[in-house]
Parts: sequence; C-alpha cells; structure tokens
Amino acid sequence: MKRVLMLASVASMIDQFNMPNIVLLQKLGYQVDVACNFIEGNTCSDERVAELKQKLQDMHVRCCQIDFARNIKHMGQNMRALRQVEGLMKQNGYAFCHCHSPIGGVVARIAGHRTKTKVIYTAHGFHFYQGAPVMNWLVYYPVEKMLSRWTDVLITINHEDYARAKKKFHAGKTYYLPGIGIDLERFHAGDAQTIQQKRQELGLQPEDVFLLSVGELSDRKNHVVVIEAMKQLVQKHSQLRYFICGQGEKKQELQQLIQKYHLEDHVKLLGFRTDVAELCQAADVFVFPSKQEGLPVALMEAMACGVPVVCSRIRGNTDLIQEEKCLFEPDDVEQVETSVEWILKKNEKKVVYNELSKYDLMNVIKEYGEIYAGK
Repeated sequence: MKRVLMLASVASMIDQFNMPNIVLLQKLGYQVDVACNFIEGNTCSDERVAELKQKLQDMHVRCCQIDFARNIKHMGQNMRALRQVEGLMKQNGYAFCHCHSPIGGVVARIAGHRTKTKVIYTAHGFHFYQGAPVMNWLVYYPVEKMLSRWTDVLITINHEDYARAKKKFHAGKTYYLPGIGIDLERFHAGDAQTIQQKRQELGLQPEDVFLLSVGELSDRKNHVVVIEAMKQLVQKHSQLRYFICGQGEKKQELQQLIQKYHLEDHVKLLGFRTDVAELCQAADVFVFPSKQEGLPVALMEAMACGVPVVCSRIRGNTDLIQEEKCLFEPDDVEQVETSVEWILKKNEKKVVYNELSKYDLMNVIKEYGEIYAGK
C-alpha cells in the first residue's frame, strides 16, 4: 500500500481543514501519515487536539510530532522541523506529501526537493495580496515564487491568489478550488426549537439582537474593531449582544477592552466551541472583521445557515459577499457601525445565498480526488 504524508504546521489545521481529505486518501487506497505540531500553537483546545489524535489513531493514521513554530522568526525551531520532515520522507518513501500553512509549505517543499518527494501545496491565502503590508511582499512573495519551482501541484482557494500564481509562479500545475468545502447538511437554517434553546442557553431575551463572530483571538481576526464599534452601537441599540467564539493570545487584551468600555453586559468571549453550527443558526447577524483570509470557512458556514452577514472588504471575503453595504474596511470603526446599522434596519431573519452550492464539501472533495488521482 502506498503511503502519503498530510502535513501542516499545527494540529488544528488538520482538524479544521483536512479530515475529509484524509478519508478520501484512504478510500483511494493510500496509507496516510499526519505530521504537525500537536503540542504548541493550536487554535483549538488541548482536549480537542487529544480527541483528534485518538480519532486519527482509530482511523489507523500514524501521527508524527513535528516541532514547527508558528512564528517565521523562530528559525532554529523550524530548522529542527525541516530535519524531522526530511527524515520522515527518507524513511517512508511517500508517494507524495500534501502540505498546508506557510511554514509547513516551506518546510515540506524544501524537504521534498531534497528527498525527491512530490509535493502538493494548498495555499490557504498567500500573505501577500492587494493591500498587504510591504513587509509581507518583501518576505513572503520571493520565498513563495522560488519554492513554486519545487511544487508539483499548487492549489489556491481564491481568485486573486489563483491569477497571481498562474501568471507569476512556476508550479508544475496550478488549480483554483472553491475553498476547503463546507458541509451544507450540517450548516443550514436551524429549526425554531433549536434556535430558541441556543438563545436561552446564552442568556438572551426575546428582544435581544444576537451578533456573532467566529475566529481565533488574534490580530489577524481583528475582533477589536467590532468591540470598538459596539461602544457606539449600544448607545443607540441597547438590545445588541455580541458573542465571539475562539481562543488565542489576545483574550486578555480583548477582555480588558470590554471592561474599559463597560461592555460586560453586551460583549462576551465564549472561548473554543464545538456548537458553531447551532450558534450560527441562532444568530441575527454574523460579523466577520478579519484583516486577512484565503477563503474563510467561518463566513461560508454562517452563510450556509442563512445568517445576514457584514464583513471586512478583503480578498476571500469579497469572493463570497459583493453587497457593498455589507462590507467595511478592516480598521474603520465607523464603517463597521454603518454596516451593522444597515443590516439591522433591513431586519432580515434569514438570507438565501444562491452561489453557496459550489462550495459544498462533496464538490471540493471530488476535485481533490481528481488531483490526487493525477499524482
């Protein structure tokens, strides 16, 4: 049985984005190894990582600890990760490696070049994009362009990245796929009883307006701009209640901001949640203020639940949402306020996003199957 390597810098990327791909590879007859950092840097809880490892072991997937650092500046740790990955490739003679995340992609392609292992790289949103900081272009663009020569298959998930990769890079093959896929059977408009139960669980009153965000508590996910906007919004809309799902290094900073603006009754941090589908179904408005995305799964999941959406005007988001009044500049608090007020005035209970079917998990899995078969 041929063996393949599924690689990402952190276990949460395997959990959130790649379990269907692992199942697909097994159906195609491959033995799958997973390589990532199971110990550090994950955006999900330690308990969730432990559950992931157990699930992979139950699927007869071998789990390999790789000491990736999430920060590109930690060169020593990532050089150790490179030696570990290179050793895995030499030892196991993989048919190919499918890698994810910028650091994971760099390490896998260097190791693949050295060991003559074929590499598929899914770029979940390049760090260089229209409007990105100059430093991102100076650091990440030349690295990705150089490593594209050692990339057998490059997969991009938004139109901007695909156009640039096709024009400027040198991968053996370059594909556009509509994200990593969402389970439209799981994420759908909920029934009235489920919605009522979830709202009661959160302590919401019937007249309350439930705003929801889902994402790691980090600078990139940019929850701070919505909290800043809430300071003004609650003066005019006292019934607003804003909940944020996620964990991360900015938790204490966000909590302090909530206290500074006396928003304890209006803004809550829910931490890592496993009931995102139910929360989206119960929400009145989904707010997605991220500064950088590839093609955001959280936003697609909210759309699948029919929640009215307002989001930042960035690459990836604008692949999904084109209504200008629903879009705001990521750092413009006033525009966030305007977008939220506009959606509140529309008073839509549910929205049908007609183009969402192309992002269905089954469609994406079918395309991945064709790519894997080509290897």
